[in-house]
Amino acid sequence: MQRTLSLALTATVVGAATAIPGVSVAATPDTVRWGPCPEKIAAPRLECSTLEVPLDYRDPDGRQIEIAISRLASEKPSQRRGVLVTNPGGPGVTALGWPAVLAASGLPQKVLDSYDVIGFDPRGVGRSTPVACDLTPEQQARGNFPRYAHTAADVAREAGNARAIADQCAGSRTAWMLPHTTTANTARDMDRIRAALGEPKLSYLGASYGSYLGAVYTTMFPKRGDRVVLDSNLGPGGYDVTAMRLFARGMEDRFPDFAAFAAAHPRYGLGTTPEQVTAKFFDLAERLEATPVQGVDGTLFRGLTFDRLYSDALMPRLAETWQALDTDRPLPTDPPSGDMDNFMAARFSVVCGDTRWPGTIREYLRNVAVDRPAYPMLGGSTASIGPCAFWPAERVEPPVRIGDRGPSNVLMMQNERDPGTPLAGAQELRRAFGKRATMVTADQGGHGVYPFGPNTCANDTVTAFLTAGERPSRDLACAAEPSN
Repeated sequence: MQRTLSLALTATVVGAATAIPGVSVAATPDTVRWGPCPEKIAAPRLECSTLEVPLDYRDPDGRQIEIAISRLASEKPSQRRGVLVTNPGGPGVTALGWPAVLAASGLPQKVLDSYDVIGFDPRGVGRSTPVACDLTPEQQARGNFPRYAHTAADVAREAGNARAIADQCAGSRTAWMLPHTTTANTARDMDRIRAALGEPKLSYLGASYGSYLGAVYTTMFPKRGDRVVLDSNLGPGGYDVTAMRLFARGMEDRFPDFAAFAAAHPRYGLGTTPEQVTAKFFDLAERLEATPVQGVDGTLFRGLTFDRLYSDALMPRLAETWQALDTDRPLPTDPPSGDMDNFMAARFSVVCGDTRWPGTIREYLRNVAVDRPAYPMLGGSTASIGPCAFWPAERVEPPVRIGDRGPSNVLMMQNERDPGTPLAGAQELRRAFGKRATMVTADQGGHGVYPFGPNTCANDTVTAFLTAGERPSRDLACAAEPSN
């Protein structure tokens, strides 16, 4: 059960690449030697390799770290346009196998023919040089949401847990990587991948946190982006304190879809109207806070509900989970969660390292006082204090400021009712990009539009852009389509 809460939390100066001399490209592109992928991600035609990049781009000839990369090569050389670099989000999520996942999940053949689809584990993650925080099993089980705060004392108690994690990360065996494990440096790593592959430009398909990574890349390297697709968009500040608080709004945007589903399926026993299902949520949260069931307390219940709102396909499983918690029956089992310490450590490194977070308990008390009544399902948690409040002060550079300077080659895709990256944040990014971007919204819920979502208007728009360069001349709203 704990896995879902952690994985859900799962994306300055303009032209920041020039602010640090000598970071734009490797002086001489490396020769990438492709070979078999690790057994756990092996898939037909997927090839893997590694690339060395500077730990600190201010010292390009200094200490190097390793980036694991993958390729699903086009089988139609005559139709091949170039490379399509991909990222599924996170931060902290391994993405080496992502090209194969995309191909198996409906990425159109026209796109697979047009590009070598490239995946990579970002710095700090997985088979790239990894970071660690030496988190205890209990800390890993708590996940990435702070404990839901009802009172000022709850926030103060959570501060102790947050400080402990920050101290462990700062004292870990990989603490030397912390100042350099940032979105800006991951964008620089992407440009090294581009150079190593001998490509003058790269196209990009990134979702969730990957939307921010793509926004940063096309801001730092505006002339090296070809066709840039940003799906399920964070705001222009990336994964900052504003984005964390927006989770609560996203849950309120999305929850009515689940309430309607559960009410339409009375066999789950959660209510026969959306209002009854909503009341059941608060009833279960209160009961589990008083007496956890099978290791699930109120905070974890809120988090796993949030997580399973990411996809319509997960709604039956979510309803079964509620039913099991309500009646103390065995819970649905989750698959193994992998290296949770690395996932959480990499996430903290990027989220806390990209921007400065409020550093006093008083500020989080104010945030909770605003968000808990405004968004009662999750606001008392996502507005509360986390490790970023106590993160080491060293910053190599300011955050990248997303703006409107550069070619008009960005296509933003956004579900209207996205719990993880709500529409409000995407609209802020759209305003920041100005003339550079066009945004397509789809009247559907869930996290992720392309190619997983069912809306053909939205999906066809992305495919036309990636394969033919055809992009809507203005922002487009795709109407809801009947589900199969």
